[in-house]
Amino acid sequence: QVQLVESGGGSVQAGGSLRLSCAASGFTFSNYAMGWFRQAPGKEREVAATINWSGGGTYYADSVKGRFTISRDNGKNTVYLELNSLKPEDTAVYYCAGGYRLHALSTVVAVDYWGQGTQVTVSS
Repeated sequence: QVQLVESGGGSVQAGGSLRLSCAASGFTFSNYAMGWFRQAPGKEREVAATINWSGGGTYYADSVKGRFTISRDNGKNTVYLELNSLKPEDTAVYYCAGGYRLHALSTVVAVDYWGQGTQVTVSS
């Protein structure tokens, strides 16, 4: 069955960095766009970044542009999110997502597969 397993979350101070990883299995990873979404308490789930099947195309939400970097390794069936210059408002559960049209649409409706989420907490 399809599995997306995130790792790398944690607690950091403002200005710090984290690297999230998502290991995928159960589907042909290299055929799918991948992405990272996040959901803060009391807020809707929102896209942070997406990447196309080859890694040659990326999308970033304005709120993370210039601070976060998404990448993928199709040989390892893994997608990454590098989080730099973290702010308290980045505190959220971060979800790995896969979808055939995810990069083209970069919205929750384009997600076919979800991970279980990993908590990122940024203190001021």
